[in-house]
Amino acid sequence: MSFAAASAALDAAFSGRIDRGQAVRDQHGAGDSWHPAAPPDAVFQPVSTEEVAQAVRICAAHGCPIVPFGAGSCIEGQVNATQGGLCLDLSRMDRILRLSAPDMDVTVEAGLTRQRLNEDLRATGLFLPIDIGAHATLGGMASTRASGTMTVRHGTMADLVMGLTVVLPDGEVIRTGGRARKSASGYDLTHLFVGAEGTLGVITELTLRLTGIPEAAKAGLYSFADLQAATDTVVEALQFGLCLNRIELMDALQMRAINAFNGTDLPEMPTLLVDLTGSAAQVDTDRATFAALAQDHGATVHPVDTPEAYSHVWALRHSALYAARGLRPGASSLSTDVCVPVSDLPGLVAGITATLQAEGLVAPMHGHVGDGNFHLVMLFDPADAEEMARVQRVHGELVHRALALGGTATGEHGVGLGKKPYMEAEHGAALALMKRLKVAVDPQNLMNPGKIFDI
Repeated sequence: MSFAAASAALDAAFSGRIDRGQAVRDQHGAGDSWHPAAPPDAVFQPVSTEEVAQAVRICAAHGCPIVPFGAGSCIEGQVNATQGGLCLDLSRMDRILRLSAPDMDVTVEAGLTRQRLNEDLRATGLFLPIDIGAHATLGGMASTRASGTMTVRHGTMADLVMGLTVVLPDGEVIRTGGRARKSASGYDLTHLFVGAEGTLGVITELTLRLTGIPEAAKAGLYSFADLQAATDTVVEALQFGLCLNRIELMDALQMRAINAFNGTDLPEMPTLLVDLTGSAAQVDTDRATFAALAQDHGATVHPVDTPEAYSHVWALRHSALYAARGLRPGASSLSTDVCVPVSDLPGLVAGITATLQAEGLVAPMHGHVGDGNFHLVMLFDPADAEEMARVQRVHGELVHRALALGGTATGEHGVGLGKKPYMEAEHGAALALMKRLKVAVDPQNLMNPGKIFDI
């Protein structure tokens, strides 16, 4: 069955709100990725959990696929409607439902963006410490288990989601978790849905753990002769227990791209950008310690001593993906995101850098090296089959090297369509259990079908 079977019932339930326009469908059929677009048959923007549940019940009754959608910033094709169906765009569900400043937690609707949440929280002295490069909704970030630059200090969305409201594939509404800071009660259903990429249900509300805005924050920018020296510095700094909040690595090509994109003139060398937060005295002491460690590895220290300079260098870092793409206007980009134990990072970076040079590929690198996660933005002409094949071959080699080190195929982008080929190599027999859970929860395979693995 398909959307056609559910069409009349959806129109009757939501008169005039089921959008079949080609432009809207195209907009919702592709994320920010290299995967071919696949538009849904229609798009619906619910405004409440009850409307989501009603739409899901109709689709379930008629065998219509459902694809949840937040902001469409996903990298691995999670929103591509490969089997058509109904796209549920939750962006109008963007309210803060409850805030407890004393308990440092908040309940929000899934369509609220992290930027909006932190703007609204600023007066409370609290914030959600997830700093990803994209404009994204909190429901989408939970669904892909997003993380970003502050993971080294605060963890990922999996660490900050306390509870969820979820619409199951048959339209039933459940609530998981709660506001208690710990629980030993039953299965951890909250984290079954965090990272499930909409394949088990539609997240409509989230209860999130917040943290206090630190007293002081200062950055440091350090240029190195080679990537090995930079990554060795990171490994040593983590062992010192410094108040590190973000540790970002950019290779020489990425720095060239940032300069070209932003009109800056930073040294085009492997570069670490670090952020330290805490009390003013602790930040100053620990930044001096980090600078000494970096200089022991031959680094040049670039002053970042004013609030304006601090904001400027982090804006440069957040431009990295788009700056990288700017090196080859019109090219497509395969952006990958393996993650390995931090001590194995230097060797992995050195090895894949040599492979990229041997293959003649343009692939700027940046990453959250404090937690062993880095990105390659591999640029290619989609009309050049040979070049695309080389990119995919190197991508596969990188993933298998990461897995051999006890790492993962994806540190934060999620599986979607792009990392499916590596799931069995990473998970082995556990992949079969994932499939059994999927079939148990979604026996018709209607929820975002074809993502993570095939049934």
